[in-house]
Amino acid sequence: MNQTNLIGKSVLIVEDDPKIRNLIKIYLIKDGYEVIEADNGAEAKEKIQQFDPCILILDLMLPKVSGEEICRWVREDLKNMMPIIMLSAKATEKNKIEGFKLGADDYVVKPFSPAELMVRIEAVLRRTASRCGKLSFTGFTIKPAKGEAWINGEQLELTHFEFKLLHTFMQHPSQVLSREQILNMIYENNEKSVSDRTIDVHIKHLRGKISEKTPKDYIQTVRGMGYKFVGL
Repeated sequence: MNQTNLIGKSVLIVEDDPKIRNLIKIYLIKDGYEVIEADNGAEAKEKIQQFDPCILILDLMLPKVSGEEICRWVREDLKNMMPIIMLSAKATEKNKIEGFKLGADDYVVKPFSPAELMVRIEAVLRRTASRCGKLSFTGFTIKPAKGEAWINGEQLELTHFEFKLLHTFMQHPSQVLSREQILNMIYENNEKSVSDRTIDVHIKHLRGKISEKTPKDYIQTVRGMGYKFVGL
């Protein structure tokens, strides 16, 4: 599996059984996905609106709001085409057909193989790549085509250069980047309009805007080497 292509792919797991939810989460994190969780239908609706995940792993028999209702709500009310993989103990052909008619992209019957589920997730994301024009990591979400960024659902007002900085960091999480590497990633053909040291000022401003939304220091200075973007 090509993990580089999976960086920033946010997955919402909606499953009321904590053992199943945690098992799926372990496999997803191992393969480089950003994981969001919900243990009931009402919470799932909140998380979908807050985080707009790239793919939804949806149990059907849920407390408060059923998986079928959530799927119908996503497709008909939100008009959202995020990929949906249904998980269910309902194994008849009729059940599967009903799931696909509601808008599911795949249907996995319980009990299932976690390894097979990972392959199915990768296949669905590959088929539906155009539906997720965003990048997510540890609470951050950006839409490169629109130049929009959020932290924990709150929008960040960034300059063009600050947005490029955040985009670069999110593409290389937990990796130490020198000032020169950052500038080479931001500017093609090494056409730089700022010096290596000027980038420190832009990072300071970016940090300040992030700190207005959260106390955590996501951009760490690595003495003598550069900067590293870290998770929770």
